[in-house]
Amino acid sequence: MAKGILRVKAKTAGDLTSVKMLAKHAMETGLRKDKKTGDKIPAKYLQEIQVSHAGKVVFQANLGTAISKNPYFSFSFAGGAKGEELQLSWKENTGNSATETAKIK
Repeated sequence: MAKGILRVKAKTAGDLTSVKMLAKHAMETGLRKDKKTGDKIPAKYLQEIQVSHAGKVVFQANLGTAISKNPYFSFSFAGGAKGEELQLSWKENTGNSATETAKIK
């Protein structure tokens, strides 16, 4: 399986799980021009990121062209235990999407 675009560090302390997530993505707006050809670079950006734990959504972000390259997210949620998994899903404006997993440490 190819390596996903989301890099996640999730740690639990007591009954709270803290998550730090970096989305390795260019987030092209469709407004920039290629320096060599002068052609516009097509829009390709993340529209949605969702994180679930034990079947419940614990984080959801609806994104657009105003988000910077390689966006970083940090959030916490109640619950989670060491060794459990988070389900991460993302969707681009191009229709591409994927689901990834990350373990809580």
